[in-house]
Amino acid sequence: MTPRSDVDWDALRERARDAMSRAYAPYSGYPVGVAALVDDGRTITGCNVENASYGLGLCAECGLVAELHNTRGGRLPHFTCAGGRGEVLVPCGRCRQLLYEFGGPDLLLETPAGILPLSEMLTQAFGPDHIEGAVALSRQENWPHRPQDWQMALQLSNGAVALDDQGRVTGTILV
Repeated sequence: MTPRSDVDWDALRERARDAMSRAYAPYSGYPVGVAALVDDGRTITGCNVENASYGLGLCAECGLVAELHNTRGGRLPHFTCAGGRGEVLVPCGRCRQLLYEFGGPDLLLETPAGILPLSEMLTQAFGPDHIEGAVALSRQENWPHRPQDWQMALQLSNGAVALDDQGRVTGTILV
């Protein structure tokens, strides 16, 4: 996926601000809206939705990714985020990880410092490739059974593996 050079960042930011106007933020008083281009040309948006049980609140990026999959999926090459006064924000670390899953390291983010690739905002990111390698190896019968297999399992899964009752790797644990 090659990011386009003709992106209208002002228009994308306006879509994020529009989404922000529909945020549900009665507890923090801080509405957030996001907008992204999809590789097929669509523009999608999301807004934060808070909850009285604070941990259950949804960041605007969660709504964006839900919208992405609700409207045929795709990859995200361009993204912007607007805060309560319409200012450009950077996504939190959790949301950067979420965006990495659907945009990868080349996703371009509008930030207060300018347009930056996600790879500069989320260095050494954990992604689907880490899980695929560990899961493929863990499905081999009696694996791991040698010390070097354990080392490989831990490296591939970024240090978190699931074990069965006999100590065999059965998959990875997302933490």
